[in-house]
Amino acid sequence: MSDVIHFKRAEQTFQPYSGQPLERAAICRLIGTEASSTMGAGLARFDNCSISWTVLYDELIVVLEGRFRLRLGDRLIEAAPGDVIWVPERTPLAYEGDHACVFYALYPVDWQARNA
Repeated sequence: MSDVIHFKRAEQTFQPYSGQPLERAAICRLIGTEASSTMGAGLARFDNCSISWTVLYDELIVVLEGRFRLRLGDRLIEAAPGDVIWVPERTPLAYEGDHACVFYALYPVDWQARNA
């Protein structure tokens, strides 16, 4: 079992996400397979972008800042700080936002290996 980890805000590092410029889409992966055998977690930022994806895991999204949108075909979920969204595995979607920062948790953490 891994130890408790404290992720200080000043030490969180964001990387460009899905080929987008850092200022449009960025991700800070906090929990991965090195820390957990079951779940993953991190932070993501979206600003004036649309990133299409089919989730290969169950995902929980908590909006922390800004306006976050989840596009599901013809359906659009618009979420504000404090809103929580549950996304089941195999859902096609697009992540969008205006100065949005979200926390996400996903299961299973090893989804990439399972879908290889």
